[in-house]
Amino acid sequence: MARIGVLGPLEVRSSAGVPLRVPDRKVRVLLAALVARDSGPVSADQLIDDLWGDRPPRNPAGTLQARVSQLRRALGSPVLHGPSGYRLDGVTVDASLFRTLLASSAGGAPGRAAVIEEALALWRGPAYADFADEGFAAPEIARLDEQRLTAWEELAEIRLALGEPVELSVLVAEHPLRERLTALHMRALYRDGRQSEALAVFASLRDRLARELGVDPAPDLRALHRAILRQDPALPVRRTGPLPRTVQEASNTVAGVWPVPVSPGNVPAPVGGLVGREGDVAEVRGLLGERRLVTVAGPGGVGKTRLAVEVARGLAATEAYPGGVWLVELAGAGDVAEAVAGVLGVRDDGAGALPPKMAGALAGRRTLLVVHNCEHVVERAAEVVSALLRDAPGLDVLVTGQEPLGITGEHVKVLPPLARDAAVRLFTDRAGVEASPAVEGICARLDGIPLALELAATRVRALGVEELAARLDDRFRLLNSGTRDAPARQRTLRAMIDWSWELLSGPERVVLRRLAVHADGCTLEAAEQVCAEPGVDVTDVLVRLVQRSLVTPGPRHRLLESVAVYCGERLREAGEYDLITERHARYYTRLAERAELRGPRQREWLARLDQESANLRRALTGPDPLRLVNALAWYWFLRGRLGEARRSLTAALAASKPAGPGAGGAERARAAVWLAGMTMATGEAATPVPDGELDGAGRALAGWFPTHVRWAYGDVGAHEEAAERALRGFGELGDRWGVAAALALRSKLAERRGDLTRMRRDAERSLAMFEELGDGWGRIEAMDSLDRLAEKLGDYEEAGRLRHEALELAEELGCEVSFRLSAVGRIALLTGDYARADDYHERARRLAVEQSYKSAEEHAELGLAMSARRQGRYGRAEELLGRAAALRESVGTPLAAGERHDVDRIRARVLSAEGTRR
Repeated sequence: MARIGVLGPLEVRSSAGVPLRVPDRKVRVLLAALVARDSGPVSADQLIDDLWGDRPPRNPAGTLQARVSQLRRALGSPVLHGPSGYRLDGVTVDASLFRTLLASSAGGAPGRAAVIEEALALWRGPAYADFADEGFAAPEIARLDEQRLTAWEELAEIRLALGEPVELSVLVAEHPLRERLTALHMRALYRDGRQSEALAVFASLRDRLARELGVDPAPDLRALHRAILRQDPALPVRRTGPLPRTVQEASNTVAGVWPVPVSPGNVPAPVGGLVGREGDVAEVRGLLGERRLVTVAGPGGVGKTRLAVEVARGLAATEAYPGGVWLVELAGAGDVAEAVAGVLGVRDDGAGALPPKMAGALAGRRTLLVVHNCEHVVERAAEVVSALLRDAPGLDVLVTGQEPLGITGEHVKVLPPLARDAAVRLFTDRAGVEASPAVEGICARLDGIPLALELAATRVRALGVEELAARLDDRFRLLNSGTRDAPARQRTLRAMIDWSWELLSGPERVVLRRLAVHADGCTLEAAEQVCAEPGVDVTDVLVRLVQRSLVTPGPRHRLLESVAVYCGERLREAGEYDLITERHARYYTRLAERAELRGPRQREWLARLDQESANLRRALTGPDPLRLVNALAWYWFLRGRLGEARRSLTAALAASKPAGPGAGGAERARAAVWLAGMTMATGEAATPVPDGELDGAGRALAGWFPTHVRWAYGDVGAHEEAAERALRGFGELGDRWGVAAALALRSKLAERRGDLTRMRRDAERSLAMFEELGDGWGRIEAMDSLDRLAEKLGDYEEAGRLRHEALELAEELGCEVSFRLSAVGRIALLTGDYARADDYHERARRLAVEQSYKSAEEHAELGLAMSARRQGRYGRAEELLGRAAALRESVGTPLAAGERHDVDRIRARVLSAEGTRR
């Protein structure tokens, strides 16, 4: 596992601590860009912009892939590539360790100080020192610098409370406008008997604030200044007594002399532990030190209440709010102002208006008000909180609700569901079981929502984990009882979502229940078309649902699984299920039909169809599955999803009635051609489709696609006739892509004939046409013939260049990768690099097995066999050739005479070697 350091100049070491060299500047920038975004995933387009800005290379995607390959070699760790982009795997980063240490808890003030010191010791200089001018690094540098400075401040507070030396003059000089840091410096100076220096520090800050910002120091800092002037006995002096035992005691020991009581208030004591929210608690506490109004928003049951109580409880145990920390519960409140007044003990004589005495009650000392469960009275809550913040300058407010208040100065913290590991920890803690795949499945299906997990945990004792997981399809009946002391809206899963549903308007309910028909989310365009209702602005409604935490923000809008199940029930209750599912199927059929899988937008559309895979599968049950499978067949083939293609094509053909000549019959016949080709690709025999059932486009497809997948096997003469039919058919249709594909096929068949002149001519024509069309797959296909030709002519350097270029392009597109890996492995084999040849062939074999692509698997097995034979490993070679022969038989073509001779010769050598050993 590589260790990466960015808290200073870039440093890369192996797991054993040995420095690793990352030689090229662009490769180092690539590594830093991935690390700066939490190790990815980062899209290729974003990385190209990070590396080259507005001056990209001529082939940016290919050049980026080359840099990624260099990075993989330098790290000795994978740089993974998926639909969302590139990400690092198997690395540790010092910046992540720094944050983890700061978020961890430690028993006792000395322990916490030691943890902070360990975190700060990771810094070797300015963060991302080598990349300060790179745009991607600036936000991460700012975050890390702020976290580092906050850590120094916390450490200084603990050391002051422990009576230890504190020296802050250098930090104050570097950050002269930071008031918390200045206050700590003043306290440290005064404690050491340097009163005049402490007063001078305040005067310097006051003058600078006035000159540069036109503001006065904060009230707390001015109060500290006055206390120093009058030599307040409560201020710190050199301590002589024992050290505090805990962080809380240290925090409550004003000046390190005598403990003082915690802030007044009404925050309840915690009953259960807060799992997986340590970072969120620290973040909200930090925000309250900088903002006067912080709103924690999120879906029902996500844990907003517990988070707010934990934050409030921690702050109540400090000097931060001498006026108290007060919790106002609005779930059952009649009026917001009355609820606030009741908590503060202020008589409400304003007939529902804001009590005139309320601001006065909050004046004088800094106070925190925690206003909880605002979603059902959000407009009135916004009015009251806005007035209080305006009239009580010492007041901070922490709000929780399913949507923000939407007023000036509000900072919104959206509380997400628990991450996977935290969700598993919570469930196992509450259920009293060990982690397992079934537990992970339960946590995933319940979306990491703490309330849902706790409700499910109560069922484990009666059902067990496996049975509970099996019954989650009926989750609302299953999770129908919780703790008796919980609010009614939190005692069952249905009640939790009912609470949110009842707050919605009519149009909001219409759009939300229709969104449930989507699988794994949808785009705004899909939502507008599938959820359309006369007189309803779907986009505007969607924005409101996002604000209410019922729908995730774009670009893909998703529902939590439990919300989707609930809304699916509501869709049926409204009598709209058939209408909306048909609308959904028609939309995604049209989307598949307009997908540009041939040409310059191939990569873009492959990625888009990847994102919509779940919706496309759902649409296959719609009214016109033949249209959809014909539109998706080439996508499935490019992605190597041969099993899915066969199942979907078979189901669509079974669901549609046979039709005679005409559009319907031609659609069915084309689906049969695709199915035949996919079946052959997976190593099984298929029945050809009679020409009489095909239209012109179908006949061209029937000549090309089945022959394309098995050109290396069978009767070359029959294949050539099919390729010629395809070439004529595509030409008559004016289909240039089809002509280029047929030429590439014909060039491969020319190789089987030994006609190298025709092989080159057809391949070069095909490549020129595909380059003109901008089709990545086509370029790979045409280059395949040209690199084979170079290999036959002994030009291994040119063959290797073409094959590496084709592999990079294949990996970028995510198609034809297995064959391209084997092709690169063959060149390594021919040049005697057997270890590299085996690596490429084995990777090709694993991928082919994963995709059930028998031809690609046989190609890889044959490469492994040839390598084993050249290395004198005859037993292994015999085994591999036997497997290759079996695969060749499975696709209907036995080994050729020369290949069979190789098998027999190797078997003879094995027997001879065994006889010698005897």
